[in-house]
Amino acid sequence: MLDIAKRTAGGAIVLLLMPLAVWVSGWQWQPGGNEGLLKGLYWVTETVTAPWGIVTSLVLSAWFLWCLRFRLKPAVGLFILLSAAIVIGQGIKSAIKDQVQEPRPFVMWLESTYHVDERHFYSLHRKERGALVKEQLQDQTVVPAWLSKHWQFETGFAFPSGHSLFAATWALLGVGLLWPRRHYKTVSVLMVWATGVMASRLLLGMHWPRDLAFAVVIGWLLVTLACWLAQRWFGPLTIPPQEQQEISEREREK
Repeated sequence: MLDIAKRTAGGAIVLLLMPLAVWVSGWQWQPGGNEGLLKGLYWVTETVTAPWGIVTSLVLSAWFLWCLRFRLKPAVGLFILLSAAIVIGQGIKSAIKDQVQEPRPFVMWLESTYHVDERHFYSLHRKERGALVKEQLQDQTVVPAWLSKHWQFETGFAFPSGHSLFAATWALLGVGLLWPRRHYKTVSVLMVWATGVMASRLLLGMHWPRDLAFAVVIGWLLVTLACWLAQRWFGPLTIPPQEQQEISEREREK
C-alpha cells in the first residue's frame, strides 16, 4: 500500500505543478487570446466532455487491459474497478459542487461585463442558463461562437473540476498500474494529456486553479485505493521475476 501511495503521490505532484504555479502567480482569466490555441485546447477538453468521455474511458480501459495482459476473469474485474474509480470520482465531484456552489470564471465575467447577476444565473434551470449565455453573447466578437456554445452547455458550478478529475484519475491509474510494468511512454502521454485538459479548463474560462488542484487530490486518493485493491485482488502489479529476467537478457543482447 505504501509503495503504491508513494508512486501515485509522485504522479499527483507532477500534475499539481501547473495549477499551483498559476494559483501562486495570481493569474486571472480574461476572454480572448490566440484563437487557434484556444480551439486546440477545446478539442482536448472535448475528449472528456460527454459523450466523448465515455469513448475515452472505453479506449483507455482496453489499452490498460492490453498492457497488463490479465486473464479473462481478472481483466473483467479490472475493467469494473477502473470504471468504478471514474464513476465514483464524478459522483464525489457532483456532491461537492452542490455544496460549495462556486461560480465559473466566465459567469463572473458575464456579471462584470453584462451585469448578469451570478446568483440569478445559478437560480435558473440549466437550459435557461444556456439560453441566457446565448442571448448575452449573440452580438459580441470577443468570444468565438464555438466557445459560446461550450459555455451554454457547461453551466454548472466550478469547484472542483470534473474534467480535471477524470483526466487526472486516468493519468494516475497509469502511474499506479502501468509504470511498474515499464509502460513509460503510455504513462507520459497520459500525464501530458491530463495537464492539457487542466490547462484547457483554465484558458476556456471554465475553472479556477484551485478547482484543478483539488480535483488532482481527489483523483490521487481514489487511484491509490483502486491500485491497492487491484494488487490485492489480481496479484502483483510489478513484472514477475522470470519475465524481468527475460527483459534484462534481451536488453543485454541489444
